[in-house]
Amino acid sequence: MKKKIAFHTLGCKLNYSETSTIRKMFPEEEYELVDFKDTADYYIINSCSVTQLAEKKTKTAAKQAKKRNANSKVSVIGCFSQLSPEKLSELEYVDMVLGNDDKYNIVEYIQNPTSDRATEVHVAEIGKIKRFIPSYSSGDRTRSFLKVQDGCDHFCTYCSIPMARGRSRSVSVEKTIAVAHDVAAEGIKEIILTGVNIGDFGKGSSENFYDLLKELEKVNGIKRIRISSCEPELLTDEIIELVSKSKVFLPHFHLPLQSGSDTILKDMKRFYDTELYADRVAKIKQLMPNACIAADVIIGFPTETEELFEETMTFIKEIDISYIHTFTYSQRKNTHALRIKNQVPNLEKKRRSKEMHKLSEKKKAEFYSNNIGTKHKVLFENSEEDSVISGWTDNYIKVYTNYNESLVNSIVEVELGDKYLDGFIVSTSKMID
Repeated sequence: MKKKIAFHTLGCKLNYSETSTIRKMFPEEEYELVDFKDTADYYIINSCSVTQLAEKKTKTAAKQAKKRNANSKVSVIGCFSQLSPEKLSELEYVDMVLGNDDKYNIVEYIQNPTSDRATEVHVAEIGKIKRFIPSYSSGDRTRSFLKVQDGCDHFCTYCSIPMARGRSRSVSVEKTIAVAHDVAAEGIKEIILTGVNIGDFGKGSSENFYDLLKELEKVNGIKRIRISSCEPELLTDEIIELVSKSKVFLPHFHLPLQSGSDTILKDMKRFYDTELYADRVAKIKQLMPNACIAADVIIGFPTETEELFEETMTFIKEIDISYIHTFTYSQRKNTHALRIKNQVPNLEKKRRSKEMHKLSEKKKAEFYSNNIGTKHKVLFENSEEDSVISGWTDNYIKVYTNYNESLVNSIVEVELGDKYLDGFIVSTSKMID
């Protein structure tokens, strides 16, 4: 009989692409894929370690899996495993711990266990991790996360990702394009480029991120490409101009800000200042007035005084971004920020976070309001709820219309009309394909 296997992914889009690749490594004639909430023989959790909350969610998922089947084998893989293998190995409900390189050998480890009792741990030293495994998510007919880069060389003072993922690395443009063709062959129409620091693509070679984008635009079958998160200093004028003229790249940008205070940005050891960030936003809006620009902001960094927090609020109010992903600062092991004696009290972090969420909602409402009556191309997704189907415009506004099976995985031109839930109600006016 086939062994039942279930996967659970936490964290970033990069993790989702990697989980999909790992899932495909298990032979279909030997393993049956089931939902993580079902009873399985093997549970595999691709973990995240960006915050303490992410680590807590990993442990909770592992504990719940073991409760569903006490005889199951629970494996925790990925960033949490890489950073804290000892902590995970002490948990009685975790049977295997695999770091970010060893996770690709999971089939071999599962089929050839070294012990029936002790937790098995395989975690390579982060400095020795050199290989890059191209991957993409599948199972969704509509969109796919395409991994184009891994690792980071920035070592921001608050971030543990370089210690979990290693140095920045990627494969050649040619090899990346080959994977994009595989995505297209599955009938997927939109890809989201993902990585730890995708703007660093090609570092150490004669190629760069712009070279990759030019070739991706030529891939037959891929109708839409979103760039996802890209560091401000790596989003060049030529990249912005390419997107503005392209029929494939979408006017949707994710620019990590982290703070609107130059003092804090310096303390974080970021590679840009607020002037450069504002310039990138202005350049995008000059060429693409209806473009969506999302920003990441960290609340409660140790040196963030009330005055510096207000600097961030003021800066965000003055620039034309669409909404904000707000994160509360979380102490991470082996990061330089741990050396800073001052810490913002938790209650104060919560208050500031609440203020930032309110500002985000205001920004988003303004962005939506400015798009009323405009026409956009929407890719409708394979989901139905209350006889309604939803999709996303090119500039990342959610829309809803009456369910019609023929709309699934189709690109349709719509005019944004009445506000509905977290998006707009639209009538489909023109089928693009």
